[in-house]
Amino acid sequence: MPTTRTATTRWEGTLFEGAGRVTLESSGLGTYDVTWPARAEEPNGKTSPEELIAAAHSSCFSMALSNELAKNDTPATALDTEAEVELTPGTGITGIKLTVRGQVEGLDEAKFVELAEAAKAGCPVSQALAGTTITLDASLA
Repeated sequence: MPTTRTATTRWEGTLFEGAGRVTLESSGLGTYDVTWPARAEEPNGKTSPEELIAAAHSSCFSMALSNELAKNDTPATALDTEAEVELTPGTGITGIKLTVRGQVEGLDEAKFVELAEAAKAGCPVSQALAGTTITLDASLA
């Protein structure tokens, strides 16, 4: 059964001088300020579309890898995943780097990397971002 999640943004002003607020409607977890300088320069306490994509990608990938490990009968004790989304102003999102460190009993490094690559390919967020180069650095902790 499909699910739908919703976020909304109200933007006022021009791109460079204006500002917006993005609200996570489905979860009700909050409203966050966004501006162009926070996106292209320093965050200064504001978020950006790229940070929100990074949050979505790191959590989706972690779930996908957890599933791959469970199907291999080697469930993870813990997975620590970071997603770095690179924005080049004037060009767009130019790359995403996933870094994962896993604590998994009874699994060697090569198999962990193999399962991490499968998780990257199967992660719905990775699939949605298929037009972007996504790299993976996976190892056991």
